[in-house]
Amino acid sequence: MEDIRDDVRRVAMISLHTSPLDQPGTGDAGGMNVYVIELARRLARQGVEIDIFTRATSSALPPQVSAGDGICVHHVPAGPFEGLTKAELPAQLCVFAREVMRAEAVQPVGHYDAVHSHYWLSGQVGALARDRWGVPLVHSMHTMAKVKNGALAAGDTPEPTARIIGEEQVVAAADMLIANTDLEAKQLINLYDADAGRVEVVHPGVDLGVFRPMDRLATRRELGLPEDAHVLLFAGRIQPLKAPDVLLRAVAVMLERSPGLRARLVVPIVGGPSGTGLERPESLAALARELGIADVVRFVPPVTQPELARWYAAATAVAVPSYNESFGLVAAEAQATGTPVVAAAVGGLTTVVRDRHSGLLVDGHAPDRWADALFRVLDEDLRVRLEAGALEQAREFSWEATASRTLDVYRRAGALMREPAL
Repeated sequence: MEDIRDDVRRVAMISLHTSPLDQPGTGDAGGMNVYVIELARRLARQGVEIDIFTRATSSALPPQVSAGDGICVHHVPAGPFEGLTKAELPAQLCVFAREVMRAEAVQPVGHYDAVHSHYWLSGQVGALARDRWGVPLVHSMHTMAKVKNGALAAGDTPEPTARIIGEEQVVAAADMLIANTDLEAKQLINLYDADAGRVEVVHPGVDLGVFRPMDRLATRRELGLPEDAHVLLFAGRIQPLKAPDVLLRAVAVMLERSPGLRARLVVPIVGGPSGTGLERPESLAALARELGIADVVRFVPPVTQPELARWYAAATAVAVPSYNESFGLVAAEAQATGTPVVAAAVGGLTTVVRDRHSGLLVDGHAPDRWADALFRVLDEDLRVRLEAGALEQAREFSWEATASRTLDVYRRAGALMREPAL
């Protein structure tokens, strides 16, 4: 194309199924929500205006909300405001896309310089916007059905064929694809036949102003935790994919091996039910009772980012036993507070966590293996070394670097943009 955009002034971000303003840790709100809003903030600081389009989930929401200088969140009505599951959203794609087209139609020609879609549902709308507006489409998958189906947790539901087809369509339509890690880039190329020349690896970041080292004893006192406790923390959505049950089963093994540990052990579960976890919202509490460890487990509702940072800082270690993570933002945030991470050796976690340097990586999800790793991290000498390594590792990830590299991807997408298919 002759019109190659060297300067990116305005970007339309599409996050259809979840709003960046939603509280992470419950429902469909999680790391992607944090990613979208933090990236938008850093791009805005670099002079890029950001419009974020998301589906309205309440009639009380205003049509537009400022999320900071240069950032506007558009609540797009599409289907009933409440009660729709993510699986039911494909039926609302046409309505959502129509409303996004209308929002752009009132602007001067050439208003946007790029579209950045997040998750495959948004990518379907982004592909339409790309062709209608004549601007490049950059897409972030965040999670992929083929990867999830290849590593399903017990009791979880496989992603449907319709999603797989939809993802393949988005990969074919996008001018550039952003992968969180080298592994995700390889999965896009090998599983989705993505053009390697149109895939760019850009690591997500961590807000190092929020997630930072704090006085552990003072933080524990503020949170009502014993100062001398071994605190093994899980943070995230309670669903089979995130595998909080693996931590509980490992804790049961630990207490069986070392009954005296019970007096000093606290296991906070910070988050709310999500996805297939909504079908059995009390299942994790029931499991804790069944395992005989309910006395050491604390269930904490989803909290704000500053509050979450305090929980990380108060912990002895943070467990991330997920069956798959495209990146693993919880692990990155925890390390930024100086807390070691014990994580499953899957997906992006193998990039975020440096084994035996900033934390420990565990092969598989067997409770015995997890108990072994958690016992190891309770050793003071090892933990002190891991705490120093966690802070060093966290410095590798910043939202400022993420935004700068993403801006370069937008420019490259403009240069590579193909003519819309007829």
